[in-house]
Amino acid sequence: MPVFVNGLKTAILLGLLMGLCVGIGYATGRMDGMYAGFVIGGLMSMGSYFFSDKIALASAGAHPVTREQAPELYDMVQDLSQRDGLPMPRIYYSPEQAPNAFATGRNPKHGVVCVTAGLMNMMSGKELEGVLAHELSHIKHRDILISSLAAVMAGAIAIFARMAFWFGGGYGGGDRRRGNDAFGAIATILTIILAPIAAALVQMAISRSREYAADASGARLAGGPEGLISALQKLESANRRIPMNVSPSQSHMFIVMPLTSHSTGFTELFRTHPATEKRIAALLQLEGKGNPYAT
Repeated sequence: MPVFVNGLKTAILLGLLMGLCVGIGYATGRMDGMYAGFVIGGLMSMGSYFFSDKIALASAGAHPVTREQAPELYDMVQDLSQRDGLPMPRIYYSPEQAPNAFATGRNPKHGVVCVTAGLMNMMSGKELEGVLAHELSHIKHRDILISSLAAVMAGAIAIFARMAFWFGGGYGGGDRRRGNDAFGAIATILTIILAPIAAALVQMAISRSREYAADASGARLAGGPEGLISALQKLESANRRIPMNVSPSQSHMFIVMPLTSHSTGFTELFRTHPATEKRIAALLQLEGKGNPYAT
């Protein structure tokens, strides 16, 4: 039942994103714009479905590794996959010095787990197991596909908002007869401003809920939350110091939100991950312990 409810919530949120995309299209060009919004949103979603894994791996400069190249990593992923009834995912390695990891692939048959050089250098065996179990949980529940679709739809809405501003009457463009309607003009401007924000917030909500679920599922797969808790503590500290050359549009895929060279104070308002201390507190509850961050 929890899996069904989680899937239903995600379907509703994605439906809201598609509705926003179509609504922005309507604000831009009425019925023609609405149809364009539906088509463009659909095409971008299809592109995300088939190519999001390639884009993510390329952005991290990752390359595939074999058992011969990384026997401990390969055997650990294989053992966890078998334990969870998953096909063996492909394993990729990124030379990034920031410790981090992500999973990608549109379904378990096309699953990929990627680790960075910084992660491999920093984690103990137990911590690495916790990180890998978290990422395999994302693959099992198809979180990557859902998050990627949400990110693409949010991007499509932002594009339509800009189009609406220039061509929909928000800045001297579009049909002047519509522009003379003061109420309609105000509604259009509010839509242009608020719709991308709403889309981003929906995307963030999807991403954050998936992180909590993957933490819990990964902890159970690893046989306890201790390794993942320790890994999250190390990752949070290190990623505050070491930037990672990755697009902010890809940050939702990583186990912790990477500090990127593109980060700004404004983007911090739209975090793709829950605060690490809250994730640790939730994991400690699984173990029957209190929150060490409580005052």
